[in-house]
Amino acid sequence: MMAGAALAAPAARPARIPAVAPASALPAADAFFTDPALGETRALIVLRDGQRVYERYGRGIGPGTRLISWSMAKSITATLIGELVGDGKLELDVPAPVPEWRADARGKTTLRQLLHMASGVKHLEAGPAPERADTNRALFADTSADIYKAAVAEPAEVPPGTRFEYNTLTSHILARIVADAVAPRADPATRKARMRQFIAERLSGPAGMPSLLCEFDPAGNFYGGSLCHATARDWAAFGQLYLDQGVVAGVQVVRPDWVRFVATPSPTNAGYGGQFWLNRRPVGGDDRALFWRAGPADAFAAIGHLGQYVIVVPSKRLVVVRLGKTQDDGLQPVRDGLARLVGSFPAVAP
Repeated sequence: MMAGAALAAPAARPARIPAVAPASALPAADAFFTDPALGETRALIVLRDGQRVYERYGRGIGPGTRLISWSMAKSITATLIGELVGDGKLELDVPAPVPEWRADARGKTTLRQLLHMASGVKHLEAGPAPERADTNRALFADTSADIYKAAVAEPAEVPPGTRFEYNTLTSHILARIVADAVAPRADPATRKARMRQFIAERLSGPAGMPSLLCEFDPAGNFYGGSLCHATARDWAAFGQLYLDQGVVAGVQVVRPDWVRFVATPSPTNAGYGGQFWLNRRPVGGDDRALFWRAGPADAFAAIGHLGQYVIVVPSKRLVVVRLGKTQDDGLQPVRDGLARLVGSFPAVAP
């Protein structure tokens, strides 16, 4: 998709289905609150064709509680990028507007490659020494005064578009690209104010996510890879936005071709699209994201640290939101539980 492309017609929507969860879905959903192996679930919502068929909260949590995104913020950032591509202010297949990269090999990196986590830039996302990880340093330690400056300082390691490497600082670069498009050459306070306005006008307002609250660093940079907060119902609204091809209450909020873009396998990892994880066999064949062995193949998701999920399943007209706290090395039971829950719903006839 390129800026200025014709707006594609939304896919035909099936007839409305009954807003009832199958009997087999209830034990699969309740297990998130009763099975210790699934860690601490703070909220679970299931939408079937836009209707809530299951909603439950952990102790001390309720419908009005904002819950952290962690890396689900990456999918928020991708949505904002899509708005600007649709406006003709950004293009996918030209060098990304990162001034600090223009003089070297990184300057050839396209916006599409950034969205696909294939910039080729060296980055340490995590590891046995968390205090050395680039992401942790930029969020919480010595490089946190200006997360964008930390992100663009990383050197090239391989040519862009040749290797998938998931890294949070790439999403912070994307967030600054958004900010520079909506508030060119702005000071930190102005950048922050205009970004908040842009998020409200182009996403949280029209998508019905009034609780969405995103954080900024001292330099006015949107934490577009890590730190947004919203209620579980509003995270479900975000999933429904993508399930409905970008339409909310009859209004086209996100272009349908952008919905297709984020859910299309990237060249370097079939399990990753445009800042969304896909339920396809990922590079390396591991299970770090969804449940590709169990299907369905059309499922895609915003996923965050400690087991945050907004899963969209078009073939089942399903959105599943699980928010909580489960250590990342113990997430396989959560993924298995989500696979059982999604699998308990039948596909919808086209």
